[in-house]
Amino acid sequence: MDHQRIIRDVTADLPTAPTVLDACQRFVTALAGHTPAAVSVLLQVQDRLRSVAATGAWQVFSTVPPKTGIVGRVYATGETAVVPDVTADPDHLPARPDVVAEICVPVVDPAGRSVGVLDLQWSTPLDLTPWRVTAERLAARLGARIMALGGPPAESRSEKLLRHAAALSAATTECDLITAVSCAARDVSGLAAPVLLLTGRGQTRLGRPPHTPGELENRIRAELTEAGPAALDRIVGRVHRYGAGYTLGEAGQPPTAEYVPLARAGVRTLVAVPLGPPDGGGVLLVADERLIRPDPTTVSLMELLAGQAWNSLDRIRTLDRLREQASSDPLTGLRHTGPFGKRIAAATPGRTALLAVDVDGFKSVNDTYGHQAGDRLLIGLARALEGALRHGDELYRIGGDEFVAVIEVNRPEEAVRIAERLTEAARRTGHTISVGVALPRPGESAELTLRRADQALYTVKRQGRDGVRLAPA
Repeated sequence: MDHQRIIRDVTADLPTAPTVLDACQRFVTALAGHTPAAVSVLLQVQDRLRSVAATGAWQVFSTVPPKTGIVGRVYATGETAVVPDVTADPDHLPARPDVVAEICVPVVDPAGRSVGVLDLQWSTPLDLTPWRVTAERLAARLGARIMALGGPPAESRSEKLLRHAAALSAATTECDLITAVSCAARDVSGLAAPVLLLTGRGQTRLGRPPHTPGELENRIRAELTEAGPAALDRIVGRVHRYGAGYTLGEAGQPPTAEYVPLARAGVRTLVAVPLGPPDGGGVLLVADERLIRPDPTTVSLMELLAGQAWNSLDRIRTLDRLREQASSDPLTGLRHTGPFGKRIAAATPGRTALLAVDVDGFKSVNDTYGHQAGDRLLIGLARALEGALRHGDELYRIGGDEFVAVIEVNRPEEAVRIAERLTEAARRTGHTISVGVALPRPGESAELTLRRADQALYTVKRQGRDGVRLAPA
C-alpha cells in the first residue's frame, strides 16, 4: 500500500474546505476510500470530545467525556495509542462489535497542543506500524487546517442548553436552581440579565439573585421591587396570557405598560417566556441594555430552558413537601417525633426548657363523642398552643394527646410563665391541659430531661389537673 499516495489524496481538498466541519468530513470520506477501517475525527467542544465526522460504523459515539476511552486518553496525554488487540485495552469503546485493532492519534495545533483525535478501527488483524506514521502525518495536516480556519467549532447554543440541563437536573434547592437557570439563560441567549418571577401562595416574587448579579440585573430588581407585587402580577399575566415575546431591537418604540419598569431600568432588549402554570410557576425574563434583535430560535431555546427549569422547580418543591409531610403530624400539622429527637439532642443545659403537655380528659371525649370529635379537639388545641408560644418556640406532637414545647429561656421562671400561657390558651378552647416543665442538667441526656418533665406533668395530674409544675433542678 502506497502510504505517500494516501497522504496526498486525503489532504488534497483540505486547503479548499471553507469550514472546520467541511474539512473534517472531506478528510474522513477520502481516508475511508483507502482503508476498510472505521474512521472518525473527534474535536474538543467545551469539556468533551465531540464526533464531527465519521464513517464505517453502524453507530458512533457522539460525545465522549474527558479522559474516557482510548480517544480520551490520547487527547489528554497527546500520545498516540497503537492497539493491535482491543480486548487487551480496557479503555476501548466498543461502538462496533467486530473491531480487533485500533490506532488513535492526537490532532494537534501548530504549537503541539491537542485539539482533538483521529481514530481508526479495523475488523481484521494487520500490521499497524505503517499506519501509525500515516495517521500521525494526516492528523498533523488536519490540525493545521483546523487552526487556519479558526480552531475547533464553537459549542452550538443547543449543545450549551444540553450541557446546562444537567446542572438544572442536579439542583437540590430553589436557590441552586435559580443560579443554574440564570447561568444557562445568559450563556445560551447571549443577553446580559436573566430574572425569574415566581408565583405561588397568592403572590408573585422575584427569584433570589445568583451569587453575583450584574449591574443591569440589579437595576431591574430595584425597579421591579419599587413597582411592587401588582406590577409583577401584570408581567406574569401578560406572558402567560399571550405567550413568549421578544423585542425587535428597534429604537424609539415604547414598551407596553407591563414592561415600563424594565424600560426605566435601561432594558432595550427583552425575551419573556412563561415558566410552568401562571399560579405556581412564573416567568423567565432575559434582558440586555444593548439594542439586539433576538431571533425566533433564541426564544425557542429560552422556552425549552423555562420548561426544563419548571420541571426541576416542581421536583424540588415536591420533594420539599414530601420531606415536610414526613416530618409533620398529618392531623395537626405539627412536627413530630423524628425532628423532635433531633431538636432535643441539641438542647442547651440551663437554657432549653422542655414543656410536656397532656390533654386532660381526652379519653372520655373519644369514648363519649367519637374519634372525630377527639381529632377536632386536638387540632383546635394545637392551633391555640401555637398561638400562645413566642416566635422561635417549637411545638411537637409526640403521641395521641401528648405535646412537647421546646423553648429557650434565661431563667426557669420564664419557662413556667410560658407554660401558664399555654394552660390559659387551652381553657379558652373549652378544655384544659396539664404541663410539666424541666430544664436540662449539665451532662444530662435530653431523654432524661423529658422524663423529668413527664414526671412533673403527672404530679399535676394527681393534684387535680389543669396546672403547671416545674421539675426540680
